[in-house]
Amino acid sequence: MIVPRAIVIGASAGGVAALFEVLGQLPLAFGIPILCVLHLPPDRPSHLASVLQRRLARPVREACDKERIVDGMIYVAGPGYHLSVEQDLSLSLSQEDPVHYSRPSIDLLFESAADAYGSDLLGIVLTGANHDGAQGLARIKQQGGRTIVQDPHDAQVGLMPQAALASHTPDHILSLSGIGQLLATLETSAC
Repeated sequence: MIVPRAIVIGASAGGVAALFEVLGQLPLAFGIPILCVLHLPPDRPSHLASVLQRRLARPVREACDKERIVDGMIYVAGPGYHLSVEQDLSLSLSQEDPVHYSRPSIDLLFESAADAYGSDLLGIVLTGANHDGAQGLARIKQQGGRTIVQDPHDAQVGLMPQAALASHTPDHILSLSGIGQLLATLETSAC
């Protein structure tokens, strides 16, 4: 697989465990930035970044508005804000209307990242209970990027992977361990 300049991951129901499994397989020197949207309740603070950082022993932070994307960092969207990638490869937060009843929205992150990175993007849809991410993953593919969908049979909740499969044909349909293994083999020296 050609080395992407960035990876975007979307998950919903069952997503915390899925992120632990996928990201837990990455080597410590993994240099490709990863941007994650996990559907979160908007009315309380999220501890996702600190929990992931402790569990993975890797740099993880909640995304900040106007922050430049840094190699090797894992960014997570905070509750109540959409996360987007600007053309200058900085992050943008907004409180636009929810998409598929969700803010943050996987589709908004994926579509903005596809427009910013083009063919240098890898998008991944994991477990979840709605259709968020399907349209964004299709946009990544249309822009020449690569796409991975978690095997719906492997997902805690298969609806989101099924919706992604209905929207386009991904480059890979894999189990969580297969996704982690594939990401771990990406050459980071090109980043």
